[in-house]
Amino acid sequence: MSERVEDLLSRMTVAEKAGQMTQVTIDLVSEGKAYKLRKPLKLSPEKLREIIVTRGVGSILNVGTSAHTPTRWREILQDIQAAATDTRLGIPVLYGIDSIHGANYVMGSTLFPQQLGLAATGNPELVEELFALSARDTVTAGIPWLFSPSADFCRDPRWPRLWETFGEDVRTGEVLTAAAVRGIERVRPAASCLKHYLGYGAPVSGKDRTPAWVPERQLREYFVPAFRAGIRAGAPSIMVNSAEINGIPVHANPKLLRELLRDELGFTGVLVTDWEDIVFLYDRHRIADSYRSAVRIAIEAGIDLSMTPLETEFTDHLIDLVATGEIPESRLDESVRRILTLKEHCGLFDAPIPPAFPQSPERDRALARQAAEESVVLCRNEAAALPLRSDEKILVVGPTANSKRSLHGGWTYTWQGEQTDELDPEEHPSVLSAIEEEFGAAQVNFFPGCTHEAGSLNLEGFAEAAAKVDTIVLCLGESSYTEFFGSLNDLYLPDDQADLARAAVRSGKKIVLLLLEGRPRVISHFADDIPAVLVAFLPGHGGPAAIAGILSGRVNPSGRLPVTYPRYPNSLTPYDHKSSENREIQGAPIAYQPEFEFGTGLSYTDWQYQDLKVSKTRFSPEDPLEVSVTLINAGDRDGEHIVQLFSTDHYASVAPSVRRLRKFKRIRLEAGQRTKVSFSLTARDLAFVGLHHQWIAEAGDFSLQVGALTRRVFLTETQVSSS
Repeated sequence: MSERVEDLLSRMTVAEKAGQMTQVTIDLVSEGKAYKLRKPLKLSPEKLREIIVTRGVGSILNVGTSAHTPTRWREILQDIQAAATDTRLGIPVLYGIDSIHGANYVMGSTLFPQQLGLAATGNPELVEELFALSARDTVTAGIPWLFSPSADFCRDPRWPRLWETFGEDVRTGEVLTAAAVRGIERVRPAASCLKHYLGYGAPVSGKDRTPAWVPERQLREYFVPAFRAGIRAGAPSIMVNSAEINGIPVHANPKLLRELLRDELGFTGVLVTDWEDIVFLYDRHRIADSYRSAVRIAIEAGIDLSMTPLETEFTDHLIDLVATGEIPESRLDESVRRILTLKEHCGLFDAPIPPAFPQSPERDRALARQAAEESVVLCRNEAAALPLRSDEKILVVGPTANSKRSLHGGWTYTWQGEQTDELDPEEHPSVLSAIEEEFGAAQVNFFPGCTHEAGSLNLEGFAEAAAKVDTIVLCLGESSYTEFFGSLNDLYLPDDQADLARAAVRSGKKIVLLLLEGRPRVISHFADDIPAVLVAFLPGHGGPAAIAGILSGRVNPSGRLPVTYPRYPNSLTPYDHKSSENREIQGAPIAYQPEFEFGTGLSYTDWQYQDLKVSKTRFSPEDPLEVSVTLINAGDRDGEHIVQLFSTDHYASVAPSVRRLRKFKRIRLEAGQRTKVSFSLTARDLAFVGLHHQWIAEAGDFSLQVGALTRRVFLTETQVSSS
């Protein structure tokens, strides 16, 4: 342990320790009322002194109004840290913010695709670079603590935070979560924060912050791995799931917070609550009969830092619980030691406001463009509908064509992203303006058709506009949202958009459907009549140019779907389902009938696989198995391709999935080139969590698949691991 941390801890009073365990929103130290602050944001010296000096609060979060410039952020942090110097021990304030797709609360920062879009790239090296960019821009604003990345695992497209995850596959989530953490942690003094431990992405209702029912075996096999990978990559903090699992709110569950997270996974960092989640144990979950009882339950469960965030009553209750002997002071010491260590990690004792990084906007934008280009997925391209000819006349239609909210989603300049169209700098185009730039404004017309407001459909003049063009680019999808504001009652696209699509089909023109959305909204009412479908999961600042480039052929699409795209709202079966979920029984409909399968991703070139080989057909747990396949670019365009290696366990003591993704690599080849792509597998890569909650790879037959190629191998011995 740091001598500085131990020295400070030894000199702190109980009240000072309780203050360090308290985090409030910037609203509490600003002029105006919470959620209704005066604009532009201005700190209140009186409130600031009350919260920092008198109450001893050690951490602040959030943006207050909307994104600030780096200069304004540093002025805000200067005032906050100046107040901290007036406390008895002069401990700096730890400031945290949700920088989830770039420094999205810092004006002038470059914003890249949200995590679901990044999952489509299959490119962990790129993900690491992007999160390093996010960390640099956040630190440049004077803020060292990033509430990012999300390690949530979700296989339910109804959930409104699906786009904040790396999708429905366990392996993808592991690899990309670790890459994101490495990117943040390599930028000193930035600190990452994994969200939201544990099981947040599995609510039974599909709605945010509602109960999940997840058996322990599934929890360990599907939900833990991304957090384990993030911890191993060096994440020094974790934010807790706001909801409950199996009837127990996670903030009150020592089995998850202490036994699993700390004892088994070895996490030694700070465990922070989400918004108001301790008082919610009392007035939402109703497992505590008072706020005071809720504080005791959460602290005993293992919470270190309470995002209160609109009051300091938590601090008073914690002080009183120590005074009455219900919580020992040594328990506070555990948490405060971790919090002070995190502050040291962030360099706050040496530089309360970290130095700014040199800015390279052209480099950053190029990185965001690359990410967007790699993230867009071509799901259908019948009769070579794409790319478009350079001389085609185009009608751009739909509510997402000229909406920047649909490019970025929530957590963009504001929490819900509702001001993105007003605040996003003009230098960043919309999809419409990018298509005009790509093809020439004279060849492009625009017909809105509808907005995201129900009942806004207006088709007057549409038939005449469509008659003058060769192709309709139909831009549908979602506006920005996050958390409970995005909870759905219907996964189908709204009626206005479906009716607009039907009108486009009736026109008889070639249609290219572009879906800009945060989750796969169901399109089966009209999808069969559309020859080309592009999906872009909130692609960020680089999205419009990437989309326009794919339409023209300047960019060769290479993304793969990181989720199963459902065809029906009541058939939400993931790719790694069980065989019992894909059987036709006496003519009854089967459960697995997606619009587009997980891993779907077409290209303008012809990718072929040959010679799938394994180094041995029988292998033991001690022997790595080498797998190789020849990838051929048999077309006439250069391109990039994600090679995915799947496995199937033929028989197991727990019903196996039909297949699981085990490894993936992104490869670039020029037209006509070929290369050998190699993977190394161990028995651990093929393991599952067994009946006794241990990882087990059982002896027996496995099939390995790349594309349509398959090889059968045999594991000679069973391997059991407790970790």
